[in-house]
Amino acid sequence: MNRERRFGRKRSSQGHGKKMRLKYIAILPSFITLMNAMCGFLAIVYASRGTSSPGIEELIFQRPGFTLFALSGYMIFVAMVADVLDGRVARLSKTTSSFGGQLDSLSDAISFGVAPAFLMLKLVGAHLQNLKYASPGLAVVIGRAVFLIAILYVLCAVIRLARFNVENEEDESAHMNFSGLPSPAAAGAIVSLVIFQQDLLPKIADRSDALFRMVESGTVWALPVVTLCTGLLMVTRIRYPHVVNHYLRGKKRFSTFVGISAAALLMLLNIQFAMVIGFCGFAVSGFSRWIAGGIFFRKKHKAESVPEVEAEAEREKPKTE
Repeated sequence: MNRERRFGRKRSSQGHGKKMRLKYIAILPSFITLMNAMCGFLAIVYASRGTSSPGIEELIFQRPGFTLFALSGYMIFVAMVADVLDGRVARLSKTTSSFGGQLDSLSDAISFGVAPAFLMLKLVGAHLQNLKYASPGLAVVIGRAVFLIAILYVLCAVIRLARFNVENEEDESAHMNFSGLPSPAAAGAIVSLVIFQQDLLPKIADRSDALFRMVESGTVWALPVVTLCTGLLMVTRIRYPHVVNHYLRGKKRFSTFVGISAAALLMLLNIQFAMVIGFCGFAVSGFSRWIAGGIFFRKKHKAESVPEVEAEAEREKPKTE
């Protein structure tokens, strides 16, 4: 069996079977997208070092007083900024293309699929070392469960991005809502908890305090649960609003302006805490609206069906002379 037949292609003598080669690409949007992928790779590198001794990456990129886990999380947030900018630059310069969309999805798979799952796996694994001495059997069970959750998250992220590529529309006005939790928001929910535990918590509490240890352990063990939930939310059909198009474009109500101002103030006061509230709240909001909408629909359907049942019963009553 030759190569053409094996891949389902037929050789054409007239050249109709030849693929078109990519000759031109938009430089600036593509470069920003590659920055997204590079930050995702750096996040994986820093997370892989974890609590280990410094490696070659720290000789090239000096860490400014952060733990390697926190630095890995910040790299993912930088990737989010690049992910927002590349699409905006492409639309403003009118250089959107299928190549740019595919490149963006591949970069997102690294930065918002593999990187946050690997970061969660390494951070929880570091804390499992203490449990391994106290209860080896329990540590093995939890370690396997966390490993499976990380794999499931990556698979959900890849499926989410592939579905988006198939269903995506080029018209900007159609991008008011997402079907399923966007992969950057899912990654943000995980990474914000990592940064809170690694960077913010040591600044606001004493490491020797019992409350510090309790909050630190609670945050670490909440990470696999958040990873599992956000991974599943990515592949659902729950509607999530496009924050920029839905809340920042055009004229909005005064209440919306107040809410955005309060969010900006919270970010100025403490950006790490604001990221936890923002990303985790965004993930929960869509699911909460879906639950509330389902309950309202059932109540409305039940209320509408009662008069129909009563009318049917009235028609079936025997008529008396």
